[in-house]
Amino acid sequence: MLMISAQNIQKNFEKLEVLRGVSLDIQKGEVVAVIGPSGSGKSTFLRCLNRLETIDGGTIEIEGEKLVLTGAEGIPKYAEEAKARMICRKMGMVFQQFNLFPHLTVLENVIEAPLTVKGVKREEILPEAEELLRKVGLEDKLNSYPSRLSGGQKQRVAIARALAMKPDILLFDEPTSALDPELTGEVLKAMRQLAEEHMTMIVVTHEMGFAREVANRVIFMDKGEIVEQGTPEEVIDHPKQQRTQAFLNHINEK
Repeated sequence: MLMISAQNIQKNFEKLEVLRGVSLDIQKGEVVAVIGPSGSGKSTFLRCLNRLETIDGGTIEIEGEKLVLTGAEGIPKYAEEAKARMICRKMGMVFQQFNLFPHLTVLENVIEAPLTVKGVKREEILPEAEELLRKVGLEDKLNSYPSRLSGGQKQRVAIARALAMKPDILLFDEPTSALDPELTGEVLKAMRQLAEEHMTMIVVTHEMGFAREVANRVIFMDKGEIVEQGTPEEVIDHPKQQRTQAFLNHINEK
C-alpha cells in the first residue's frame, strides 16, 4: 500500500530554491532514511509532507488522499481545512528539539494531544499512554517533569507522545542531533523497535549506523534534490554519485 506519494515538490524561501522537484513514494511498513549535508532540504521536505510548510509546486497524497495538488495553472491547491487536518493526523512528527510542555508531567505530555485534539476520554487514553511509556522504557518517569529528564529521555517521551495520536506514519527530523553521543543509543533503540513493528517511517538523520542497520531505503539529498537512492548497501557502502561519495567521505573523516 502506498502511504506517501510526493511528486515534483518545489519550495522556495523568497529567491532561494530549497526543494527543486523532489519526488518520493513510500510504501506501508517502509523505513526510509534521508541523509545529506546541512541546507540540502531534508527537514523542509518533511515539513512540507505534514503542512508545517506549504509548497510552491507539486502534489502530495497521503494514503491515497490528496493533501495538495498543483494543476495546469501552476498554483498548489490544498484540501479544505478540516480534510487537510484529518489527512495530516495520519502522520506523527518527532522534532530535533523535544518541544515538551515544561509545566506538564511526562504522562500529561503524552495524553495532552489525544485529549484536546481527538477528544479521547481520559480513562481511555491513560492505560494506552502508560503502555507507550513502558514501550520506550520510561514507565518509572510517569510523574516526572521534563526538567528532571535527560535529553534522551525527553526524546523518548516525544516519541511516545507522537505515537499516542495513533499515526500511520512517523516523521523524524534529526531526532538525535541535539543529544550527547551516550544518550543517542537509547533513542535509536526505541526507533529500531518501531521499525521491527513495521511502522512506516521517514527519518532525517546523520546516524549512518542506524541508516545502514534499520532503513529499507536510503535517500541522499543535496541542494534541494534527490541525488541518489537505494538500499543502505547501495547508497552508503557503494555510492554511485560523486556528491554522495564526497558527503560520506566527509562524514567518515569526522
